Amino acid sequence: MEHLRCVVERITYQNAQNGYSVIKCRAKGYSYLVTVVGSMPDIHVGSVLMLGGSWKVDPKYGRQFSMETFEETLPATVFGIEKYLGSGLIRGIGPKYAKKIVQEFGKDTLEVIETDPDRLHTIPGIGRMRVERIRQSWQQQKEIKNIMLFLQGHDVSTSHATKIYKAYGNDSIKVVSENPYRLADDIWGIGFKTADTIAEKMGFGHEKYVRLRSGILYTLNRLSEEGHCYATRDMLLQSGSELLSVEDNVLSMTLDEMIRANDVIVETPAGAEDAEKSPEKAIYLPPFFFSEIGVVRRMSAILQNRDGIRVNPQGLSERISRKTGMQYEKTQMQAIYDAVTSKVLILTGGPGTGKTTTTQGIITAFREAGAKILLAAPTGRAAKRLSEATGVEAKTIHRMLEAKPPEGYQKNEESPLEGDVLIVDECSMIDIMLMYNLLKAVPDTMKLILVGDIDQLPSVGPGNVLRDIIDSNCFPVVSLTRIFRQAQTSRIVMNAHRINEGKLPDISNGRDADFFFMDMEKKAAGNKAGEEEYARLAQESDRDDVARLTADTIVRLVKTNLPCYYHVPSEQIQVLTPMQRGVVGATNLNQALQAAINPGGQGLKRGGYIFKAGDKVMQIRNNYDKEVFNGDIGVIADVDQEEKNLIVVFDARRVEYDISELDELVLSYAATIHKSQGSEYPIVVIPILMNHYIMLQRNLIYTGITRAKKILVLVGTKKALAYAVRNVTVTKRNTMLKERLQKALPG
Repeated sequence: MEHLRCVVERITYQNAQNGYSVIKCRAKGYSYLVTVVGSMPDIHVGSVLMLGGSWKVDPKYGRQFSMETFEETLPATVFGIEKYLGSGLIRGIGPKYAKKIVQEFGKDTLEVIETDPDRLHTIPGIGRMRVERIRQSWQQQKEIKNIMLFLQGHDVSTSHATKIYKAYGNDSIKVVSENPYRLADDIWGIGFKTADTIAEKMGFGHEKYVRLRSGILYTLNRLSEEGHCYATRDMLLQSGSELLSVEDNVLSMTLDEMIRANDVIVETPAGAEDAEKSPEKAIYLPPFFFSEIGVVRRMSAILQNRDGIRVNPQGLSERISRKTGMQYEKTQMQAIYDAVTSKVLILTGGPGTGKTTTTQGIITAFREAGAKILLAAPTGRAAKRLSEATGVEAKTIHRMLEAKPPEGYQKNEESPLEGDVLIVDECSMIDIMLMYNLLKAVPDTMKLILVGDIDQLPSVGPGNVLRDIIDSNCFPVVSLTRIFRQAQTSRIVMNAHRINEGKLPDISNGRDADFFFMDMEKKAAGNKAGEEEYARLAQESDRDDVARLTADTIVRLVKTNLPCYYHVPSEQIQVLTPMQRGVVGATNLNQALQAAINPGGQGLKRGGYIFKAGDKVMQIRNNYDKEVFNGDIGVIADVDQEEKNLIVVFDARRVEYDISELDELVLSYAATIHKSQGSEYPIVVIPILMNHYIMLQRNLIYTGITRAKKILVLVGTKKALAYAVRNVTVTKRNTMLKERLQKALPG
């Protein structure tokens, strides 16, 4: 093995996940910058490295030093110290202050920062707070360096190492050494597979109990991400055995021990009368089990309590019409009547059927009786839209429940919501755990009205709550089906209903239309060899050339065509796509749209993204500390290269993110249709190709189309559109909510 001591001059490439880097270094004895390749997480411009490896000649890139081992040492020269500090490694010191500090202290700079940081006060512009940030950051970096030296040999990325340090501090090495599987339980973003890789490198046994237990929990969590509240024992053992590469009987013994320890809860699935003889068992993670039975308990208590606000139903239709100035059709009036005479009501219907108008009538009826009305929705955008439509303040469910970590929701059974009526919109989005937490805060005397469209996609989280409640037949349900005259002029609304009925949408386009289809097969053929080529492409509509053409067309639509024609900024145009991956997936489209709409400028790199001022971003997990939640969309207002943080504005509220928190954000010029639930955008563009065939289902396309408020543009192939409309195959979710409700509320 050869050795090379060098100073990092430039980082050409760095993979945030595995640390693989291509760097340019200045090394003693070489007049040119040396190219070094290898896994070197957490290196910075100015880092002084002692490398072990060998020289190789790449046929494309020439002579390179292939690194096998590396050790970072502190820079020895004044020039190296300035580069080291100016890299942004230490919060509070950027290139400007690095130059000033080194000019003042020279080769003693690092010793001053280490032993007597108060001397930095002598530098103009460095005050008490900046000195404290520098001191803390320096200390933290020292600790992280030690952790990185330990974790480097276990394929742990820089971003994961930072999270490990934040979670465990100086105990990080001890915790990881004793049980690396704790990482999967404790740290968001580190899953079982990452923990398992670390454990394997550390010599943990293949059939060790902590490994098998963690694998079972991971499998249950992965199934919950597919919407399941529970797994059957057979399903769990089969999936777990494939994941862990162990025999069923070994995993079965682990599962039995987990049941004894109450790590999981076992129950006989619905429909199996004899628990002892039933061959199948339902295995729940405790939060999902207690949420399911909790929803049943709370809905039963609310339904059976006859106290609360009373509205005189006599002459209700005339009174409401007089106050609102609107004439309600028969089904709408039935919904208003049921709302004031029942404790629980479910109101459902598609676009243009008058759900909002009916909700306004319900609010008017209760206001007449002097009731205090609360409005809620799962997302910020849905709550804002509900407020604008009704003229009554609406909150997100999380904010209504006063989410406060780590204590949880402040509104609960001990401290319930105060009011007479709760109306919740977009209920198809609510998963089983959120519904339980909401119902815990609803007093028995309160009336509950759930509004939603059951033909949309079910919740991202586990359960199929709205559908199960309706299918239980335990509560009054009013389904609005008539499309009102004003909605009939919208091709978006009419096509959404056509798709829902299994019919192909009207794609005749037209100058004054609000629903457009751009045929990429035809366009691709036009770019090539005419009708014969078109026929060939029609048979191969998932080809990469059609996908690339579709992506290019979407970028042009969002950047130029649609803004020019409709006189709207690009930010008001939302691209929605069935999947994350692929040429026309959200990830690739985001990078292409960012390059077109927000080019140039400096930003912070994290997780394969560069976050720059002006970028549209989405939060992808609930963060109760920041009060931002999964699916919230904001715009980056400011990026501080020196402090390594940025500010995102969510609905006029400024939220700060440290660089280590940026994996909670993704660019959102394009988003998946799943993530768009509850939102509405002026203009929506949706790619629809056979590349996405695994996701092409009727309810997915229906959901995407109904996100568009004014203009909808489908870009893709007729084959993919027809396939999606015909495909009504929906994976059944494992849930027992319907059966539990029927058992608790018979007849």
